[in-house]
Amino acid sequence: MKQIVYNLLNAVFILAIASSAVFSHHVDDTNERLARVGPAADFELIAQSGDRFSMADVRGKIVAVSFTYTSCIDTCPILTALMVSVQKKLGSKFGSEVFFVTVSMDPDIDRPEVLKAYAQALGSDLRGWAFVTGTEAEIQQVARDYGVFRKKREDGEVDHTLLTSIIDRTGTVRVQYMGMRFDPEEFLHDLKDLMQENTSS
Repeated sequence: MKQIVYNLLNAVFILAIASSAVFSHHVDDTNERLARVGPAADFELIAQSGDRFSMADVRGKIVAVSFTYTSCIDTCPILTALMVSVQKKLGSKFGSEVFFVTVSMDPDIDRPEVLKAYAQALGSDLRGWAFVTGTEAEIQQVARDYGVFRKKREDGEVDHTLLTSIIDRTGTVRVQYMGMRFDPEEFLHDLKDLMQENTSS
């Protein structure tokens, strides 16, 4: 557990000195609606609290689903830290209108108590964010349903697609961000667009 926290702090330090160079700011000021990719797959897993969590629990909210694992020392904690920065900018809308779900790619290690420590170390607001895990078969199915490649290596590392999907209030996937092209400002902009879309339609 101490090693995981150390890795997180190291990754956040790297993010602080590198993010401005890696993530360009891009905001689309047009009034075009976001495309409808297709229906989001439902799933039921175990949250960091030890309780069951289902996507049905957050239907009616804008939901962002990402895939990481706690012992990852590079891209995963950086992505989570960026999402925390967006969480803070959403203010009171976070939890009430927008909800984040992070699916662990390493269920052998990422039990609920490990996920809770990871979330707290990075400043995740668990009132609006679920870190979920399950059996090997369950995680593999969720990854497959969301188009995420996942393979655990012999050394314990997990190769996987770094994919983040935004799902609207009706349960439809509207946006997907691939890899380290994830731009927190664009992500925030798209979340706000979907919140506004619901109130104006």
